[in-house]
Amino acid sequence: MAALTIVEAIRSAILTEMERDERVIVLGLDVGRLGGVFRSTDGLIDKFGRKRVFDTPLAEASIVGSAIGLAVSGLVPIAEIQFLGFTAQAFHQLGPQLGRFRYRSRGRYPLQVTVRAPMGGGTRTPEFHADALEALYVQTPALKIVMPSNPYDAKGLLIEAVRDPDPVLFIEPERLYRKGRAEVPDDAYTVQFGKARIARAGTDVTMIAWSAAVETCERAADQLAEEGISAEVIDLRTIVPLDTETMIESVMRTGRAVVVQEAVLTAGFGAEVAATLQQECFSSLDAPIARVAGYDTPYPPASMEEAWLPSSDRVVAAVRRTLGIERSTTSGNQ
Repeated sequence: MAALTIVEAIRSAILTEMERDERVIVLGLDVGRLGGVFRSTDGLIDKFGRKRVFDTPLAEASIVGSAIGLAVSGLVPIAEIQFLGFTAQAFHQLGPQLGRFRYRSRGRYPLQVTVRAPMGGGTRTPEFHADALEALYVQTPALKIVMPSNPYDAKGLLIEAVRDPDPVLFIEPERLYRKGRAEVPDDAYTVQFGKARIARAGTDVTMIAWSAAVETCERAADQLAEEGISAEVIDLRTIVPLDTETMIESVMRTGRAVVVQEAVLTAGFGAEVAATLQQECFSSLDAPIARVAGYDTPYPPASMEEAWLPSSDRVVAAVRRTLGIERSTTSGNQ
């Protein structure tokens, strides 16, 4: 066991799988000599050489397209896109190509590819770097989407992703890369896809989140506990596949739900979560389902991002409204 940050846990997972399976290779912009823009691949080129860890041009479509070709030839690529916002340049490769290749080839090529990309604000990045675009890829058939929130899950989920025979989009919480450490086993282990984690048990309200928004909910739960409110926090871990059973069981027990996402409000994945809960838990709900999200604007300049991002105070306010402690004077995102 070792106390690792998320970025260290990700590097440990890649190293573990490259040692286990010589077919595993790493490609992307600056992943070799530089060790990745966040150093998540630091030292791998020295250990495995340029044939297994190699830099690519600044061209996201070619990075994913190359990974597709390498997978068809029998290799197991881990492709890094420097920021999730940059995947707009590779949308066709990720969706109609990578996601549907097993279907289009009638099962001949499942494509064992993992595409890694950090996401999220709070680190003062320029435009396009912080965009939370996970909902765009949820509608891509056969593309699994993984969004860890802590070091233990990051390593276990990434190993599971690399070993999965189908393609996985592995989205990492940028602002939590080096925020805190957790005990992570030295040996290989996996965390099951489609199985949410109860990050904090509670009885009065259920908060549902993924990626860095989980940490926001945990801070909100601490604030609520000081007011005598017991909040349960569910970390989805993966949004495709989605663990509906854990969400439904919790909300049927607490009677209230607050869904928190970093993406803009309209048509975000939180809407899918809310619709599922409304359909399955309607008779158990004691209040409307609340959503806390980014605003329906382009991501703002660094000087304004704290006001734009969902905060623990905004989550606390949403919980209070579901409990009838405060009345909302507006509708939608709070």
